[in-house]
Order: sequence, then C-alpha cells, then structure tokens
Amino acid sequence: MRKLVTRAGVVAVAVAATLASATPASAADTPRNQGAACVQAGIATLKGAGLLQAAAQQQVDYSTLVASLPANSYLPLGQVVKLHKTNPELFPWCA
Repeated sequence: MRKLVTRAGVVAVAVAATLASATPASAADTPRNQGAACVQAGIATLKGAGLLQAAAQQQVDYSTLVASLPANSYLPLGQVVKLHKTNPELFPWCA
C-alpha cells in the first residue's frame, strides 16, 4: 500500500512539474501558450480542491467539474491535459 501511495505521489509531482514548466501565456498570445495557460489553470484547480493526486490515479470523475462531460468520466490525466489544449471551452477556468 505504501508503495502505491508513494508512486502515485511521485506521478502527481512529475505531472505537475512538467505542466508547470510549460511556457507562460504572457510570453506570446499564441494558441500554444493559451493552451499552456489553460492547463496551468486546470492544475491549480485540482490542487486547490485537493484532487491532484486522485487525478493522477484516474480517480476523479470530471463530470463533477465540467458540466458538458458525461457522468463517470474518469479520464487519464494526460487526456484531460490534451482536452485543455484542444477544447479549452469545456473548462470554466480557461475562459
């Protein structure tokens, strides 16, 4: 059990560090940078709600955070990151 918790924590920290190193939106107003800002806002939302580790373990039902997703949307964190870049309109914190 301890290995699982430690591994999940390492995954969460690695994901957060990778996403935090994305180019800030202030660098230039390009779609790539806007996507990075949206991803950073999503990570901040998960952190603020205490859900980052659960998200890394695919234990977050994103339909409770994003109205347009169907119930039981337990998505891999990588897919959620991709959605932030391709469909930022889904996420209220990316407006």
